[in-house]
Amino acid sequence: MYKINDLYDLTHSQAKDYLSKYEYPWQALKGIKDFIIELGETLGDEYQEVNEHVWIHKDAKVFDSAYIGSPCIIGAGTEVRHCAFIRGSALVGENCVIGNSVELKNVIIFDNVQVPHYNYVGDSILGYKSHMGAGSITSNVKSDKTLVVVKDRFNHEEIETGFKKMGAMLGDYVEVGCNSVLNPGTVIGRNSNIYPLSRVRGVVPENSIFKELNDIVEKK
Repeated sequence: MYKINDLYDLTHSQAKDYLSKYEYPWQALKGIKDFIIELGETLGDEYQEVNEHVWIHKDAKVFDSAYIGSPCIIGAGTEVRHCAFIRGSALVGENCVIGNSVELKNVIIFDNVQVPHYNYVGDSILGYKSHMGAGSITSNVKSDKTLVVVKDRFNHEEIETGFKKMGAMLGDYVEVGCNSVLNPGTVIGRNSNIYPLSRVRGVVPENSIFKELNDIVEKK
C-alpha cells in the first residue's frame, strides 16, 4: 500500500533507477541532492545548465520572476510560473506546472504533475499526474520536532522513518483538494482523492476518497 512499487509507475520519472534502490519512498529523501547533481552531469544537449547544477530543458518555460536554486532539473514542457520559489534539491519531470508562489524543496516530482497555486511541497514525492489544489501544502516537520512515523491504521502498523523532516508521498493520479494540509508522514495511495480543507495524517489507501479522518470510503 505504501511501498514504492505500490505507489508509482517509475517509467514516468528520471529518478526510476534511483527510486528502484529503495523499498519505501521516504528512504530516497536523504539522497535527492546528490542524485540530481549526478543525473544532471549526464543530461544531453537538450538541457541547458543555466547556473551551477541547475539544468533546464530547452522546451521548458520559466518566468523571469521565478527563483530556481541548486541543484535542480526542470523537464521538457514544464512551466515554472511567476514567483515560484524552488529552493533546491528538486527534480521536476516533464509537462509539469509549478505555479505562482509555489515553493519546492527536496522533492521528486514525476511527469505531468500540477502544483499550480500557492502550494508548499517539501521533503516529498509526487507521483505521475498527481495534482495539488490551490493552497494545499505538505507539512514536513512535527510540532514537537520528534521523528516522523508513518501510521497505517488499516493494517495496524507503524513505521519509523528516522527522519525529522518528511512531508507526503503521493501516489500516481492523486487529487488533493484546495487548502488541505498533508501532515508529516502522510502516504496517499494511487487514484485517491482528498476533499478540500482536509487535515490528512497517516496512510490513505489507493482508490479511496478521504472526506475526513474517520470517513474514508472506497471509490465505486
